[in-house]
Amino acid sequence: MTHLTLSNICKQFAGTTAVEDFNLEVEKGEFVSFLGPSGCGKTTTLRMIAGFEVPTTGKVTIDDTDITYQAPNQRNVGMVFQAYALFPNMTVAQNIGYGLRIRKESKTAIKERVTEMLALIHLEKKGNSYPHQLSGGQQQRVALARALAIRPQVLLLDEPLSALDAKIRVSLRAEIRAIQKKLGITAIYVTHDQEEALSISDRIVVMYEGRIEQVGTPFEIYNFPQTAFVASFVGTLNTAPAEVVDPAKHLLKIDGVQLESAEMLEDKHAGDKVTIAIRPERFNFIAQERKANILDCQIENITFLGSVVRIQLLIGSNRFYMDTFNNPFLELPKIGDKAQITCSREAVLVLKA
Repeated sequence: MTHLTLSNICKQFAGTTAVEDFNLEVEKGEFVSFLGPSGCGKTTTLRMIAGFEVPTTGKVTIDDTDITYQAPNQRNVGMVFQAYALFPNMTVAQNIGYGLRIRKESKTAIKERVTEMLALIHLEKKGNSYPHQLSGGQQQRVALARALAIRPQVLLLDEPLSALDAKIRVSLRAEIRAIQKKLGITAIYVTHDQEEALSISDRIVVMYEGRIEQVGTPFEIYNFPQTAFVASFVGTLNTAPAEVVDPAKHLLKIDGVQLESAEMLEDKHAGDKVTIAIRPERFNFIAQERKANILDCQIENITFLGSVVRIQLLIGSNRFYMDTFNNPFLELPKIGDKAQITCSREAVLVLKA
């Protein structure tokens, strides 16, 4: 069932368009991430859901109720900010119960809800502590508990982990996802970190220059990018110009080398120029069982990345990367060697313009 709907949203600031033609339906209990570089409009879109910005055109609805022009305090929406935004003169318990006090709930109800929230974020013994006595990760958990304490219809998270170190980010994002699943709450998460979005989202909305580039599951976004921007922004991806040889047989060529794709090319004609994309991990050195595509290459560089070895290849005039899992007994070619690599038909993507 659709819970949150953004219809034809557009936002302009002094003649500059920050968000354009944004349409999205979010199901109840779904975890959706807005992913994109700085300035792409993801935070502006989040602020329009929260009520801190009003769309120039378009409509925001929750459970079929139009909230487009409601003030933030009139919406049942919880917000977690990047900078924690905890009140330094209040204890942890007071911070968590703040929204409930504003709503004039009884002292007994507030105390019960705060106790419940402290247990949820595993800070039962920190209720009487002040924010400056907590670590960054603990402070962000308190900010999350404060947002959840009011039982919001939608939870909004604006790059909540960007101020934390890498190890804490990984553990806390898993904790946020576990809490969201446990409560069954609808969540919108803003991030520029592709690994973060891929690891915790039900769906990802990739944004660029105020527009939606692609919406899909993490699996779809990573494995089947639809545009050149998504292909370049999410993960490492080899791209190269190619020419359509035979649309019916899915045949392409790069620098005279023929490739077979599994992509549908019915709207293409022989001679059409396209851009192809292949993930580095989809390449393999030629083994006894050959696949559809065989490419002659020269080894330009080999980089050890711990669990992965990245090999830089030159295929014609195009530079590609190939990733293979590290193996202590792996026999790698030497820089300057000639080699043959292969990939499946399914690995060769044809990107939209």
